[in-house]
Amino acid sequence: NAGTEADVYISVYGERGDTGSRQLLRSQKPNKFLKGQTDIFALEAVHLGHLYKIVIGHNGLGSGNGWFLDKVVIKDPITDLDYTFLCHRWLDQGQDDGNIARELTVTDASTFPGRQELELKREETWAAEKWKFQEGNTLQFYNQLTRGFICLSPDSTVDALGDQKNKYGKVFFRWLYA
Repeated sequence: NAGTEADVYISVYGERGDTGSRQLLRSQKPNKFLKGQTDIFALEAVHLGHLYKIVIGHNGLGSGNGWFLDKVVIKDPITDLDYTFLCHRWLDQGQDDGNIARELTVTDASTFPGRQELELKREETWAAEKWKFQEGNTLQFYNQLTRGFICLSPDSTVDALGDQKNKYGKVFFRWLYA
């Protein structure tokens, strides 16, 4: 009883506007909104830019109108980005909190441009820096506040008091920019 026979509506919101409420009419499946089924709909709209939320719900009509919605994935054919909106809740007047509509925000990192470039930089940085974290290495960080070193030892102990005399130890800095 997790599917619905009610009419389902969706509004998609992006940085350039929204679609308004649209009924999801024709799925690629012969019967839509059945338990355990993934339905695919085509929705025509102007390009909304990066998407940030949707409102999805149903009209509450029909027998067995309660619906358990796992997630909605919207594929933008222009940017080829997928936007995932997790729900994992009931849209049912008799279940959960009784709401038959949900406002869902995007749950993946596709909302900001440059995600792939950022991930590539992270991988490149790790490839260059991972040698510092090999077994047996002791890491020392200079603490400007205490003017001493913080040592992370191979046995997982941490000397956070810092040795102020050890000014010539190997120091690895991580720069943070605001």
